[in-house]
Amino acid sequence: MKKILPKITLSVVGLASTLMLGGCNLVIMDPKGTVGQGEKQLIIMSVIAMLCIVIPVIIATLFVAYRYRRSNTNATYAPKWDFSTTIEILVWGIPMCLIAFLAYHTYVSSHELDPYKPIAAPADNPNAKPINVQVVALNWKWLFIYPDYGIATVNEMAMPVNTPVAFRLTSDATMNSFWIPQLGSQVYVMAGMQTQLHLMSTSTGTFRGLSNNYSGSGYSEMKFKAISTDQKGFDEWVEKVKASSKQLDSKDSEVYKHLREDQMEYAKIHEGNVLHQEPIYYGTVGHHLFDDIVGQYNDGHFNVHNHGNSSAAPAQSNDMHSGE
Repeated sequence: MKKILPKITLSVVGLASTLMLGGCNLVIMDPKGTVGQGEKQLIIMSVIAMLCIVIPVIIATLFVAYRYRRSNTNATYAPKWDFSTTIEILVWGIPMCLIAFLAYHTYVSSHELDPYKPIAAPADNPNAKPINVQVVALNWKWLFIYPDYGIATVNEMAMPVNTPVAFRLTSDATMNSFWIPQLGSQVYVMAGMQTQLHLMSTSTGTFRGLSNNYSGSGYSEMKFKAISTDQKGFDEWVEKVKASSKQLDSKDSEVYKHLREDQMEYAKIHEGNVLHQEPIYYGTVGHHLFDDIVGQYNDGHFNVHNHGNSSAAPAQSNDMHSGE
């Protein structure tokens, strides 16, 4: 036993060191939004609850192995022993209580953190109106449309701090997953379908957004910047995007067709790093571009979902929208 204990100690120390080093980039444990904070609390609570079982079991296992080792002649020898009411209660009762505890909190948090559930304006900013953002996953980039401002961007989005953001998301390529780790709630997007997501940042800064679903050779480069700033900074960002002369008027335009193209082969042929492109700004965008992108897979119709209720309406024509 004396030879085994040092090995066990070294293994535990090595595992702990690895976990600590691996946590250096655990951005989900450094949330900057209300949903992310709720997810962090749920993770911590779940880990603590499970450790209440894991740690005693490990201790009991080591104690039994040491107490009833072959060389310990003082240990009780009971070869015909086969049942203990106390042990049965502990072995079955405690895990059942733990499962019930986790089930309750998982159920409650699933409804509290429902991606479709709108986020209320914070107490310090009660008049904040949600910012509407439409997201389209392309190969291998993210298109963000701001219908209320008549602008669009690629691989960069912005939001005012402490202001709810209402996302509508779809894909015009392969199935993908939209995720801003520090804000929380990654959601899957598919062509011809749309989903919702509600987030709100509680701190200013630039957060990393990415694809969280393997969708092909370029998915690892599907990264974008999510900028959280004060209202003045957001207004300045909007004006900067509006100042762009680029237009994204419809899904049938050459600009959008080029944007939609899979540029992986182009990169291989020309040895160009086209995936690490700078953000693209479109100062003018088609008013119904998002709906037309969804509708092209559904005979011109798109579904609008709201907490399980759905209705269908024909996609509208691509009128230009300047956001004025």
